[in-house]
Amino acid sequence: MQRNDSPRVSVVVPTRNEARNLEVVLPAIAAVRPAVHEVVIVDGNSVDGTIETAQRVLPWAKVITQTRKGKGNAMACGFAAATGDIIVMFDADGSADPAEIPAFVSALVAGADFAKGSRFIRGGGSDDITLLRKSGNAGLNGVANALFGTSYTDLCYGYNAFWADLRSVLDLPAIDLPAPADGMLWGDGFEIETVLNCRVAAAGLKITEVPSMERERIFGQSNLRTFADGARVLRTLAAERRRATQFRAERVQVEVESRALTPAGGIPMVPPMPEDGDNGRQAPRVNGTFHGTMNGAGPMNGAGSNQNGSASGSRHENPRVLLAFEEEAS
Repeated sequence: MQRNDSPRVSVVVPTRNEARNLEVVLPAIAAVRPAVHEVVIVDGNSVDGTIETAQRVLPWAKVITQTRKGKGNAMACGFAAATGDIIVMFDADGSADPAEIPAFVSALVAGADFAKGSRFIRGGGSDDITLLRKSGNAGLNGVANALFGTSYTDLCYGYNAFWADLRSVLDLPAIDLPAPADGMLWGDGFEIETVLNCRVAAAGLKITEVPSMERERIFGQSNLRTFADGARVLRTLAAERRRATQFRAERVQVEVESRALTPAGGIPMVPPMPEDGDNGRQAPRVNGTFHGTMNGAGPMNGAGSNQNGSASGSRHENPRVLLAFEEEAS
């Protein structure tokens, strides 16, 4: 998949009982110019006719059903089904403005890997955030920035876009894995936005913040729980920091072993990837390149800013060892 100046844009919309909102949201997405390539609606077993409404309002939309439960799984299913060059994450409740999609696309075409929506930079705002939530968000931003060397201004906002060729870097749970008997697979729940923000930062990808205006939900009530969700984000940050640190240590070990197998003046030999007898996870393969390092990778200061540094390697975890949220976060 090549990056170009005229990318095809896939908009992924997770839904659960959002029929009334889709009556408004889908025509607005269809009216965006330049026109989007496709709209992927991922339903979570709605009982209010969400699927039927989507098919009636926007017949050309791709409508699928998520494989497990949780917003993260819905997003992963949508990412897998998307065929565009750019993927836009878009909530179905009417809080996001489809007219902003071209701004996200422009940021990516201009050189960003990940376009991060922000309500707290010039040009952004919110009709739906309380003072308590705004204060909590600022605190969580500070923790994330300290752990990952970033300068995020709006960690928890879900309006984001990225190049589709980065899906493997995000390393979300495989959509065909069975759901665990208890809990969720790590990344399947509402922690998805924080997980993505941590992983693109740890990979040293170039991030641009895009101003965004959040509106109030049109119909229905939000499932947001200020204190519980704030604690969930904190646990997610801690877990993703551990993951990034482990990945960096494993990558260094592989590079050391590779150098040890390099004959004098010869071609480096990559050692076979052994499996860990305790959990079956394969060591990381050295078949890709990331630009940047975690924690101090370089500044990312508001709109048009980026993270740069150096590191190499990519990680492909065996999805069988993904832990349930409660276990990983504890």
